[in-house]
Amino acid sequence: MSKAATKKAGSTKRKFTVDYSVPANDGVFDGAAFEEYLKERIKVEGKTGNLGEKVKVSREGNKVVIAPSVPLSKRYVKYLTKKYLKKNTLRDWIRVIATSKEGFQLRFYNIAPGEDAEDDDE
Repeated sequence: MSKAATKKAGSTKRKFTVDYSVPANDGVFDGAAFEEYLKERIKVEGKTGNLGEKVKVSREGNKVVIAPSVPLSKRYVKYLTKKYLKKNTLRDWIRVIATSKEGFQLRFYNIAPGEDAEDDDE
């Protein structure tokens, strides 16, 4: 077997997780809608809605788990997550952070009080 074939076979064992517990606890994020969005939008062989048995998308608590049996990049999962946030006008308050090699977490932007107020007395 060539190196390219073994590399592809090894990359299909990945399992991506998107942890949305922080925004879900505040009631601004709907995990079920996010799961459905991913099922509709993930492209397999160049076509959306073509998941079949090749990509499994499921919810486990406050996490969405994506288990592909075909090559799927982490960047693509992050791209779809950001696209969902933009569609639901949450992109201005929530960011996507990589927590591990195969996981993301959604967090609110840190806005420290008083940062916006510059020296106004000048």
